[in-house]
Amino acid sequence: MTGTTEPTGAPSGAIRVVIADDEPLIRAGIRMILTSAPDIEVVAEAANGREAVELARAHAPDVVLLDIQMPVMDGLAALDELARAAPSAHALILTTFGERENVLRALSHGSAGFLLKDSAPAELIGAVRAAAAGDAYLSPAATRHVVDQLASGRSAGRAEEARRRIAALSERERGVLALLGEGLSNADAGRRLHMSEATVKTYVSRILAKLGCENRVQAALLARDAGL
Repeated sequence: MTGTTEPTGAPSGAIRVVIADDEPLIRAGIRMILTSAPDIEVVAEAANGREAVELARAHAPDVVLLDIQMPVMDGLAALDELARAAPSAHALILTTFGERENVLRALSHGSAGFLLKDSAPAELIGAVRAAAAGDAYLSPAATRHVVDQLASGRSAGRAEEARRRIAALSERERGVLALLGEGLSNADAGRRLHMSEATVKTYVSRILAKLGCENRVQAALLARDAGL
């Protein structure tokens, strides 16, 4: 195994993270970003999915960051193993634009979400915090590509059902939903609508509740199906 990392000075109750990626430089970069946050500590690093599962069992992390493409055991197979080895851990998948099909499989395998490897440091930290809190985190940029792929097979029946469901939304809520369909982040949607990011976040939560959607991807798909 690659060993463990226990940063000194980490506060009690810090979010404990295991990083799994077969590229040492990628792991080092992720570790540097995460340990810059005062409430996050990286407790271990793995070079493949098998190591990730074993380290998660040993360290009981809050979050496991999993690359999809790894030797010995890939990230998708590790997801299934983690559910048994460390049931309290939330797994986040690291992906690239070329792995959209794997993203869909990851969500179906119980991933807490996904983000792109070239995400901004603040997004990576925010994703780990969201996953640790039990919330799904779906990268807005990757969401847009996944939604485009799924929406290409939209049927008339799906479109009619989507329009029926969004009828319960207010005009402002439909406007926010349309921007989710474009894959915009809360911050970008706020700039477009001249709202604060916090206000957009409140709208998104309300929209998900009204539509019965579990995450932004499902809401974005509804927006596309409805023709927003």
